[in-house]
Amino acid sequence: MRGAMRGSAGPGPPPPPQLLHLLHLLHLLQLLLLLLVRGAAAQYSSDLCNWKGSGLTHESHKKDVEQVYLRCSEGSIEWMYPTGALIVNLLPNTLSSSNKHLTVCIKPFKDSTGANIYLEKTGELKLLIRDGESSPKKVSCFGFEQGGLFVEATPQLDISRKITRFQYELIDKRTASDLHTVSAPCRPCSDTEVLLAVCTSDFVVRGSIRDVTNDPEQQESVIYVHVSKLYRQKSKIFQPLPGGGGWQGPIKTPLECGVKPGDGDFLFTGRSRFGEPRLGCAPRFKDFQRMYRDAEDKGLNPCEIGSV
Repeated sequence: MRGAMRGSAGPGPPPPPQLLHLLHLLHLLQLLLLLLVRGAAAQYSSDLCNWKGSGLTHESHKKDVEQVYLRCSEGSIEWMYPTGALIVNLLPNTLSSSNKHLTVCIKPFKDSTGANIYLEKTGELKLLIRDGESSPKKVSCFGFEQGGLFVEATPQLDISRKITRFQYELIDKRTASDLHTVSAPCRPCSDTEVLLAVCTSDFVVRGSIRDVTNDPEQQESVIYVHVSKLYRQKSKIFQPLPGGGGWQGPIKTPLECGVKPGDGDFLFTGRSRFGEPRLGCAPRFKDFQRMYRDAEDKGLNPCEIGSV
């Protein structure tokens, strides 16, 4: 090892944690100063939703800072052999004042390793996801106006086995189903929120609860739903039953909501988050019929979904 003394004394004691922390802060400061003084290389994604890159593009593994620009509501980042840092600019398809209502959520893939992910604004960094912290439950969200993503490679003796991979989604906090999946998942919906959820959700179905399983470790419940009427769905969340007779599929919700099997039909609405259906508003179907017809009589329905 360059600069090491040869002899029989062996390696010295490891540096104290305070010194390691200080060195890491100095390294982050160096990267940020590099961005401000020299600018950063920009890399554009061909499909505007996903980006794949490699740290091996750096000359002699220079500690470069690269800019990545994406203009999509959801996608993924895959950074092989991470060295230096990435600044990931997530932009909605249309820039407007409504951006202040956006929430950004990121979720690392199970095998993601090799970098820390920070929230960065005007040179200040807040750690969101630590290197290797990739449990299925780990999702970090922040307001669009709070800053951008700064992904810093951690020092590695062997980068050949390291790939940093995570998904992202931009969520509009103003929609009813998003209010439940992001900020208040167990709060009962008002009539207005239910009617708006019918228009904006990724799935809208009439059905009954067949079973509920609880996962205390992940702090989630899975609701197994038998669907008698399918108004709308994305990504084939609900699959046809063999021989007909409706559809079936699972919906996830926080364990704290205390969902239990019960009789009767419900209107289930919600969003698909990172490929998983998440429950939004779910009134009893007879209550939904009442509020829908009342709004229809007054001409206040935000959208129509057919016969109810």
